[in-house]
Amino acid sequence: MRNHSHKPGAQGAWVVDVNMGYGHSRAAYALKDLSLGEVVSANDYRGIPAQDRKLWGETRKLYETISRMKPIPVVGDFLFEAMDYWQQIPKFYPRRDLSRPNMQLKQIYRMIKNGLGRHLIQKLSEHPLPFMSTFFIPAFVADAHDYPGEIWCVTTDADVSRAWAPLDPHRSRIKYLASNGRVVERLKLYGVRAEQIFLTGFPLPKELIGGPQAPVMKDVLTERLCNLDPHGIFHDRYARELKAELGPMRCRRVQAQHPLTLTYSVGGAGAQRALGVKILRSLASSIARHEVRLNLVPGVRRDMVAYYTRAVHEAGLKKELGAWVTVPSFTSRAAYFEGFNDILKTTDILWTKPSELSFYCGLGIPIIMAPPIGSQEEFNRVWLGYVGGGVSQNDPVYTNEWLMDWIHSGGVARMAWNGYIEAPTHGTYRIEDLVLGRQSELHALPLIV
Repeated sequence: MRNHSHKPGAQGAWVVDVNMGYGHSRAAYALKDLSLGEVVSANDYRGIPAQDRKLWGETRKLYETISRMKPIPVVGDFLFEAMDYWQQIPKFYPRRDLSRPNMQLKQIYRMIKNGLGRHLIQKLSEHPLPFMSTFFIPAFVADAHDYPGEIWCVTTDADVSRAWAPLDPHRSRIKYLASNGRVVERLKLYGVRAEQIFLTGFPLPKELIGGPQAPVMKDVLTERLCNLDPHGIFHDRYARELKAELGPMRCRRVQAQHPLTLTYSVGGAGAQRALGVKILRSLASSIARHEVRLNLVPGVRRDMVAYYTRAVHEAGLKKELGAWVTVPSFTSRAAYFEGFNDILKTTDILWTKPSELSFYCGLGIPIIMAPPIGSQEEFNRVWLGYVGGGVSQNDPVYTNEWLMDWIHSGGVARMAWNGYIEAPTHGTYRIEDLVLGRQSELHALPLIV
């Protein structure tokens, strides 16, 4: 049996994702400094065998097709619920043994036994750096095909289904980097050994944090709170806490360098693209008066860029396109993640479904939640409300009324503050320290479940 122990002081790791949707790739992009300049997509790398590409492609096509059909009454819901059943997250209480593998997990291991991912592991084994995956299947593949190095798996939701834990969790070498306390406790119920689970928080982009002392995040948050509290209600109420955390610089002494900005982000499958148009139409008058700026972020899909650009024209806002309404276009997934992070630097409110972006409330960005898609997003929604960093949307047709009421009352500023205080922010740094065997200077996270 090979010695799989990791030597402290390693200089990098293989960061592995799957480019299905954005969640797993977003986490991998935040960890790009570990990856020696490259993130490996297990389903789309140079030299991938045709059979592996076919299996991954069919899975991705099925998920995206059904996700886009979900808004269709009756039929869409039926198809999505049938698919979601296999990745359903069981109730946490009462605590009990949930280690029995489900049908989805057995099917995954049948594919691995038939060779799925063997080529990738053989290729990466030539330089056996720590193997870190932001999706469970590549981690299973590395474990099953005896990868000669440490194997890490980053969780990307606030709770996880049984499919995230290995077929035989008691014997597996996979170490988990858990996004929150509930995931830690959930993995234990699935049979993963406690010593294999590390509470780190979700990996957020370092360029939005600026280091262990978070200077960038604090500067941006100061400006954001300025825009979100036009009447000073929140600042008056939280004056002592703001001064202690952010220093003597206060909103009334700092002029925000950007207008009040709302960003609507569509998921990779584009299932909720129509919601963006409703928001646009409701805010059209405010945009025309230069009272609010709207970013409609369609990801990398060119058809979505055309869809939103046309909607801007139809809303009578052609003159505002590019300044007060933006529809950014990206040529690659890497360009999208980089561009999205730049957009967030001047974003005051993020409106999106409760995906992995729920964890971005930890940056002090208040989240307006679109309806969840899938079991894991239901749990993200609950977690986001639990930490106080987000709230479910009201009727988007009347966004111009209810959202402005929330802002003028200081309520959205309070959400930004709650997320910043309560949600983990330094997951990327904790993960780097663990994987590279470094002593961490960061404090331990409380086991919030």
